[in-house]
Amino acid sequence: MSDMVIPEFTTSVDVDVERWNDAGVSSRRDVVAEEVPVALEYNGISHAVMMATPANLEDFALGFSLTEGILQDRSELFDCEIVEAIDGIQVQMRIATERFVSLKEKRRNLTGRTGCGLCGAETLQQAVRKPAAVVCNVRFSASTIYAGMAAMHKQQQLQQVTGATHAAAWLHADGSISVVREDVGRHNALDKLIGALAQKNPQHDFANGAVLITSRASYEMVQKSATMGIGFIVAVSAPTALAIRLAEQANVTLLGFVRQTGHVAYAHSQRLERAI
Repeated sequence: MSDMVIPEFTTSVDVDVERWNDAGVSSRRDVVAEEVPVALEYNGISHAVMMATPANLEDFALGFSLTEGILQDRSELFDCEIVEAIDGIQVQMRIATERFVSLKEKRRNLTGRTGCGLCGAETLQQAVRKPAAVVCNVRFSASTIYAGMAAMHKQQQLQQVTGATHAAAWLHADGSISVVREDVGRHNALDKLIGALAQKNPQHDFANGAVLITSRASYEMVQKSATMGIGFIVAVSAPTALAIRLAEQANVTLLGFVRQTGHVAYAHSQRLERAI
């Protein structure tokens, strides 16, 4: 992508609030997370508008494009420009012609439909995409998982001041955390993480590590991860039944309710070393 100055946007604002408790009512200033509409445009055509935290939007655009199958590789994104608009932010991307033709074909399925969580799908098979089974041999000890989650929490700067954002982090096979991304939306945080890793290294080995998330493990979170070849997902909260079934089918290790001293394994626990 071409070199350019990326505009900086406010990710939090101060507001006047009333705090109520047993001692009474007090007025004070509070910090809340910002949320704005972000339009993702491909070769001049708007494809989706997402409500997101206005930070790391280049990472978000690339990650969304990869996990949604719009792009198959980082090299297919030629340019990405962040533009402030009256009512939000435009992310203007220029992508390979072949990928754009495929995207336009998908967009034809949107005509005449009302809003839904799985737009563009004409059949149940299209709605519930099943990625190929992940080839992943990475293993983690329980203690490494717990340490990784603790390290991620310490790097959630926006969450610490607002209490309103999710995070996704990358846990390397050696137990280190390299990238943490935050957003008001859990899917956005994951897309930002994947985009950041792909930006840093287009040949990043997604099978050689784990995704840590501060949310529930929904079907979409497993789907996005498996699409990238990620075989290890660690979540603070619970998965859904559909997420568990997809993880089983896609050969993805899925852990939930991860705390400092325990977790629940829902799928493919053979990659987890039981010794703590």
